[in-house]
Amino acid sequence: MDVPFFDLGAVNARYADELKAAAARVIDSGWYILGEELAAFEREFAAYCGAAHAVGVGNGMDALTLILRAYRSLGALAEGDEVIVPGNTFIASLLAVSESGLVPVPVEPDPATFNIDPVRVEEAIGPRTRAIMAVHLYGQLADMPALAAIARQHGLLLIEDAAQAHGAAWDGRKAGSLGDAAGFSFFPAKNLGALGDGGAVVTGDAALAERVAALRNYGSRVKYEHPLCGVNSRLDEMQAAMLRVKLRHLDEEIARRREVARRYRQGIDHARIALPGVADEDRHAWHLFVVRCPQRDALQRHLRAHGIHSQVHYPVPPHRQPAYAGLKHGPLPLTERLHGDVLSLPMGPALSDEAVARVIVACQSFGAAP
Repeated sequence: MDVPFFDLGAVNARYADELKAAAARVIDSGWYILGEELAAFEREFAAYCGAAHAVGVGNGMDALTLILRAYRSLGALAEGDEVIVPGNTFIASLLAVSESGLVPVPVEPDPATFNIDPVRVEEAIGPRTRAIMAVHLYGQLADMPALAAIARQHGLLLIEDAAQAHGAAWDGRKAGSLGDAAGFSFFPAKNLGALGDGGAVVTGDAALAERVAALRNYGSRVKYEHPLCGVNSRLDEMQAAMLRVKLRHLDEEIARRREVARRYRQGIDHARIALPGVADEDRHAWHLFVVRCPQRDALQRHLRAHGIHSQVHYPVPPHRQPAYAGLKHGPLPLTERLHGDVLSLPMGPALSDEAVARVIVACQSFGAAP
């Protein structure tokens, strides 16, 4: 049998009875938008993250966009202000900035963790810089203490793109509680995934949470009263109910992800396969296990020949996409090199020890004579 990259069906099958019971509860309630399931999930997810507020929205990119739009409406950001972002990220991080009338400024990553480099962040600060967006790439927290110190020194907002980092923690503080605000994605394949799209804004700032809650609902907090120009981006009752079930099992699933990562890191020892750097075990929730290989495409073909599925996250960096052809930026050689040699191995809480062993053996045999 093949080793899938991520077996979502197997993950959800573990909780099938709970998920079906939650779905029936929502169906029987007769209330499907902005109801008690969402309110309960917002309370539970905020508590899990160690933050005061969570606001459920339509998806992860909306979460980031609504944070920035809320800060604009509160006067903390203005049209044309710059937001420093990692060059090495999924394009949604930059799109949220552009969509909000702001300018993304991509900088190079730390070569060990692939996350945004605080040294490069400080070098990129200019007269229009107003915020830093730290992406916790692949599930590993960016260096938030260093970034927070830079933000304080220069009077900048610090926003977490935590779309891949549910459950990662720095000295006991979880993703979502380490900056001024955080955007989460609940895309089905995330560590905490819905059965459809979904996202949330998490923050300790009551004014920001209130503004996001209005913006997600046509700019309204009172029916038919619209003091703001908002959008329709609401986490629905069904997805909130699904997420309440899966939140209860999140730490258990992360523990299994960490066990899979430990096995990979202990078993893969190949001159042409570089393992991911890990600053601290608790800081990594292992949404993805990403190796580097100068012959990435050959390695991927080799794994596929052994029945092992892998993916590339991401083949083209955002600043090289046609959508950002006009984006001004400095040289980003490390970002471009990473996108040419990264490969994500199978990862997930449903991955068996046998499957992990098969991946290790296949990696170890890469380049060997047939």
